[in-house]
Amino acid sequence: MDKNKIKEIFNLLKRMYPNAKSELNYSTNFELLVAVILSAQCTDKRVNIITSELFKEYNTPKAIGTLPPEKLENLIKSCGLYKSKTVHLIKCSKQILEKFNGEVPNNLNDLISLSGVGRKTANVILAVAFKKPAIAVDTHVFRVANRIGLTNSKSVDKCEQQLNKVLDKQDWINAHFILVLFGRYHCTARNPNCSKCKINKFCKYYNKVVKKDVCR
Repeated sequence: MDKNKIKEIFNLLKRMYPNAKSELNYSTNFELLVAVILSAQCTDKRVNIITSELFKEYNTPKAIGTLPPEKLENLIKSCGLYKSKTVHLIKCSKQILEKFNGEVPNNLNDLISLSGVGRKTANVILAVAFKKPAIAVDTHVFRVANRIGLTNSKSVDKCEQQLNKVLDKQDWINAHFILVLFGRYHCTARNPNCSKCKINKFCKYYNKVVKKDVCR
């Protein structure tokens, strides 16, 4: 897909989601980091329910880093993978205290050195907390980018690299949230709303699969 078509697609998506942003609730960079770690294989809605109680008492690296594991497990138990997330959150909090003076680091290499922080999580923190151009590729972004035809990738890392090439750098931060919202509420994994989609004339999936079936 050429850059002009990609630009038009992204402009249409920006009009659909003009105020795209994270749906996670947080007040500090550390709270954001905790929420993003919790959000793996869990809905933002559920994470917000958990953190609304968790952050009342435990919203700093010291507070979480010194929690007994069983206590933190009980606080986040309604979240998927809560046992492994408990291990990561406690270790991550201790690392931030010991290596980064209690502050969430602001570069990729330091972020991915933290327990439970992969490239996707690190890119969310860079983009949201520090306003650094980065595209975080989660399941929604990966699915939508490949389905539309923005990318042709078999891994999230390759998808990120291709998105970085085809999108203007100034749009990288917004791209993640726009594609997430589009994938969460419109271009869903099952039964995407293709017939009413504003970008279907550009969409690889619509033109090769949906439109073809309709015309049979």
